[in-house]
Amino acid sequence: MRRVQLIQRFYPVLALIIPLLIVVLVIEVFGSPGTQRVTTEALIRLVFAVGLYIFAGNSGIVSFGHMAFCAIAAYATAWQTCCALMKPITMTGLPAFVRDNTFPLFPAAMTSIGLAAGVAFLSGLILMRLSSLSASISTLALLFILNVIYSNWVSVTMGNSTIVGLPVYVTAWGALSAAVLVIVIAYLFQRSRWGLMLRATREDEVAAAASGLSLYWTRLAAFTLSGSVAGLAGVLFAHFTGTVSIGTFFLSHTFLIVAMLVVGGMRSLAGAVVGVTVISAVTDVFRRAEAGFSIGSIDVAIPPGSQELILATLMLLILIFRKDGIMAGREFTWPGRSKEGHVRAPLVTPTKDPAQRLSALPPRP
Repeated sequence: MRRVQLIQRFYPVLALIIPLLIVVLVIEVFGSPGTQRVTTEALIRLVFAVGLYIFAGNSGIVSFGHMAFCAIAAYATAWQTCCALMKPITMTGLPAFVRDNTFPLFPAAMTSIGLAAGVAFLSGLILMRLSSLSASISTLALLFILNVIYSNWVSVTMGNSTIVGLPVYVTAWGALSAAVLVIVIAYLFQRSRWGLMLRATREDEVAAAASGLSLYWTRLAAFTLSGSVAGLAGVLFAHFTGTVSIGTFFLSHTFLIVAMLVVGGMRSLAGAVVGVTVISAVTDVFRRAEAGFSIGSIDVAIPPGSQELILATLMLLILIFRKDGIMAGREFTWPGRSKEGHVRAPLVTPTKDPAQRLSALPPRP
């Protein structure tokens, strides 16, 4: 009986993980090397998207600055693990113990993620004092500041040049393991006391503050956890491609991940996973169509740039006809638990009655 209850409790996670496991297994057995590479890249994007969801999905504040934490971790692991002969020549500004040594992969990954989490915490001390649109714009400013510093700090980051020669060890199974880990972390967080408080502030800031919830500390905790997961995605990406360039961690990838969350539904963990899956599949199909394919003796190719146009059209259709995304803020639940087979993610039902709003909030910590 307890086993059934445990499965029911974690069904929202199992419903996301098991299909991913099946897809990776099938592609590893039957897929081409190109398909396996696309799958690995999609799983790394999934790690980043779930990291962004931990903060943006639960707080309701869209962050455009999480790519900065991704870049910080990617450069940190590059400094520690790559090119022992090149660093003393091209990255002379590094501290001597980093410049002259190469560190093992796992400790390097952990310290890189820790550095991203530390920067997220320190920046969050300032940014989390803001709310709604002001907080979103301030995170975008953080990304611009990071980009300018790393682009011009030539003695440490090689400026706009690309750092090459990183050990490449991230496979589809490694990326899947990281994706499973962050999905479980995100699920446990949103069900935790801190997650429930954060979602209460998302539904109604005034009512949450009036009942004694701290907007600042709950958002800061989520921002720090979210930044560390984004750092994990940066480490995975660096050791998947074997290169690091500051141009990679800027607006194009930021808006792509935000688009994935919007399409899937930003208010639920299932929405983040579904959004990454759908957009990655659509992007890959039309990327292949742009490259061209053959039907019998006829070569067919769609015009360059069609991929972006189709993606933008898809986003517009989602926003017009299903503004809450594909999942509409819902999580998968145990079959038969509800007539719809799922429940809505919002913790508090919006109402105009202040007394009802306060009574629906979690107890004061």
